[in-house]
Amino acid sequence: MTTRVAEGCRKAFTTVIKCKAAVAWEPGKPLTIQDVDVAPPKVHEVRIKIVATGVCHTDWEYLYESGKGMKSRPFPLVLGHEAAGIVESVGPEVTKFSPGDKVIPLFLPQCGECERCRSPKTNQCRKNWANMQLGVMADGTSRISYKNQQLYQFLGVSSFSQYTVVPDTSLTKIRCDAPLDKVCLLGCGVSTGYGAAVKTAKVEKDSSCAVFGLGAVGLAAVMGCQVAGAKRIIGVDINPDKFEKARVFGATECINPRDHEKAIQEVLVEKTGGGVDYALECVGSPVIMNAALESTAEAWGTCVIAGWTETETMNIMVEKILMGRTLKGTYFGGWKSVEDVPKLVDDYMNKKLKLDEFITHNLTLDQINVAFDLLKSGKSIRTVISL
Repeated sequence: MTTRVAEGCRKAFTTVIKCKAAVAWEPGKPLTIQDVDVAPPKVHEVRIKIVATGVCHTDWEYLYESGKGMKSRPFPLVLGHEAAGIVESVGPEVTKFSPGDKVIPLFLPQCGECERCRSPKTNQCRKNWANMQLGVMADGTSRISYKNQQLYQFLGVSSFSQYTVVPDTSLTKIRCDAPLDKVCLLGCGVSTGYGAAVKTAKVEKDSSCAVFGLGAVGLAAVMGCQVAGAKRIIGVDINPDKFEKARVFGATECINPRDHEKAIQEVLVEKTGGGVDYALECVGSPVIMNAALESTAEAWGTCVIAGWTETETMNIMVEKILMGRTLKGTYFGGWKSVEDVPKLVDDYMNKKLKLDEFITHNLTLDQINVAFDLLKSGKSIRTVISL
């Protein structure tokens, strides 16, 4: 009997799964659906069946802005990093996960052992970090291939595949009654924006806030400001179609910069009698980052940068900082990924956190390029892909 069990375990570790994945063969070209092979998990790795994945602006940027605002990544690769699924099998030495567990893969690891994980000051664990940025696992190879050609795994996740393999430090187990097609959004955008407000900025009750950019991250920041008890929450976006949705999440008013001759920071300073207490930049544009900083009040204003760009620089007048403003950055909203994401899932299940309201479209994997088009045109907030 013992021998049969051992043989069964070895078989699980050596079985390749064939499935569908959306492959990015080169920058700037639409994704194509391919039959790929997903290798079994190695030591400290877990293979997951992806049930649902959100389509994040970062996915679009790495495909269409590679080498511009984003550092170049190796191609071909499988994008996708905001997802939820079910554990299919575990590799050797994995102790925290079992087949059948509901999980959310994480582009930000939490090993729980390094200096950063032990510190309450940061969430930025670097376990396998360099390799994950290059699209490979700890041993320098990917687990996804097409006709024996390696396909790189975006941020170590690759959720635009029906199956994927991730390190066990980049995965968190969630409650079994959580709807995966909703909580998948906690793998990136919603957690980032919400945490930017409540965890990084630490928005205070009765304060005034401005949120620049009303995509998923920005709307989550609006929600965070409301949950924190902000009295005035101003949404800023050049797309007025997003204003109604922003009010659903708690915006008290919305402004289109194109409706004003003055710079938006000047408009906000005038409207608030000196500037907002908190500004959250959720676009990823250095110009807007500067505007957000300058929209805050002298002496105590705080600006948090949640928008993502890797290659661009900010030019800040030193006086804007010397007079008492604080400029901060946030990554994944400041959450300790493995331990905090399940708590966010609980908040959603207990109706303390909105998720359904972010979802504007539900599509299938073969419609992934449609999802990108909806995102780029501003017609979607979050599209959830069912795999």
